Amino acid sequence: MNISRRTLLASSVAAAALLKAPLAWAATPPDTLIQAWAIDDIISLDPAEVFEFTASEILGNTYDGLVGYDVDDVTDISGVLAESWEVSEDGKTFTFTMKPDLQFASGNPITAADPVFSFVRVIKLDKSPAFILSQFGFTPDNVEETIRQTGDMTFEFEMDQAYAPTLVLYCLTATVGFIVDKALVLEHEADGDFGYEWLKTNYAGSGPFVIRDWRANEAVVMERNQNYWGEPPALERSIYRHIPESATERLLLQEGDIDIARKLSPQDIQALRGADGIKVQEGVKGSIYYLGLNQKNEYLSHPKVREAMKYLVDYGAIADTVMEGLVEVHQSFLPKGFLGVLEETPYSLDVDKAKALLEEAGYPDGFTVTMDTRNTPDITGMAQAIQQTMARAGITIEIIPGDGQQTLTKYRARNHDIYIGRWGPDYQDPHTNADTFARNPDNSDDASAKPLAWRNSWDIPEMTAMADAAVLEPDTEKRAEMYRELQREHQQVSPFVIMFQEIEVLAMRDEVENFIIGPSFNDNSFEFVTKG
Repeated sequence: MNISRRTLLASSVAAAALLKAPLAWAATPPDTLIQAWAIDDIISLDPAEVFEFTASEILGNTYDGLVGYDVDDVTDISGVLAESWEVSEDGKTFTFTMKPDLQFASGNPITAADPVFSFVRVIKLDKSPAFILSQFGFTPDNVEETIRQTGDMTFEFEMDQAYAPTLVLYCLTATVGFIVDKALVLEHEADGDFGYEWLKTNYAGSGPFVIRDWRANEAVVMERNQNYWGEPPALERSIYRHIPESATERLLLQEGDIDIARKLSPQDIQALRGADGIKVQEGVKGSIYYLGLNQKNEYLSHPKVREAMKYLVDYGAIADTVMEGLVEVHQSFLPKGFLGVLEETPYSLDVDKAKALLEEAGYPDGFTVTMDTRNTPDITGMAQAIQQTMARAGITIEIIPGDGQQTLTKYRARNHDIYIGRWGPDYQDPHTNADTFARNPDNSDDASAKPLAWRNSWDIPEMTAMADAAVLEPDTEKRAEMYRELQREHQQVSPFVIMFQEIEVLAMRDEVENFIIGPSFNDNSFEFVTKG
């Protein structure tokens, strides 16, 4: 049954009332989940463009992909919208069969035409996450021939090489692999844009919730999908409020005005442990905190300077104070839990060693650079700690604060000196991070693929070849060792100061049950949440 106009009107009025409520709310409605978080990193709601933490989580609860996995055992891959798939004898072509009798939130039926359209528009639009699919040989010129519908419920996905089947399936679990409603999107197409301008701020999915409203730096409202093909969510509505201040979140949670606090400082988390009516939940994420050093900067492009800066971060002190309980020291681009992870941590604060390296580089008195920093308490705290230890070797850092959208936009344009960033894996295969930290097939300003190595102007043809070889190695242990070797070299020579792996910690009211913290942010789920 389609969502009626009256239902939409009533729900929109209710959501608007919640959004306009003053800061001190009454107790949250029993049918609504209220989360406080910093949501200033949202740039778009289009699966072809989304590449940020908050929007990824939103899409994970509102869209579906062809396949998914058990968050407690990521090796357990199963169909979501796809009923089954087969791989050709030469390993280059997947044939997918869609589940019958499913529909989008709009009421439109889900057929093979929808994933074909979704993947074609990703390649044709060529936004930031497009490389996750284009790495399989798809280009704007060939994609309509290589991703092709073969029947009402079947389509073929023909790649340029025989990649590991698990790599392909994991890539399709990324947000860029989520399936959009072809008929609905094309209703809003303008000037051949595949509905892009419309879908940046609207919704065309089939997941458990529907995105009803996004107000930048204010709130996101989602409502139960009345046409959801799976078990419907227990709650009618889920709302994110943009509250980046930890103290405010803590107060609202203790007063019962929000259900979950998502951006708490270590001090506030500690204060809430054991508090009446509150519980704390945590889980290790694949997210990595790092510094990106732009190689367009004459100082930062010197190998000895890059090495020196890795000895000018007090990793242990930051992990134990500013980020207490929220991170653990980690210095390789693959997070723990991934095939081939390197757990060696060769760097620690050593000012004398750093000074000697700077003198070798020809900068005995140091230099001045800028650091773009998202203006949230955790990132700001890390930036200030790094600023202080860098200054001990003569490196003066001017911190440039901005909201998530501002800093990301500048970073993606390669207009930074240093960027303090947080990167989460897009899928559960080691290539996901090797592909962005250790590959840069085209370092030109107008390159089509723009991974983190590109953002930092790091031209690495040899390392790119190493990463390309690792992704094609069929032997699992050999492949794991190739990634360990790649990480060892990367640690030593890269313009990335990799510092920490994230531990996600949130606090919630006792009556909130079944919130899932997954390994990636699009795995975080409130689909099964109940209250009381």
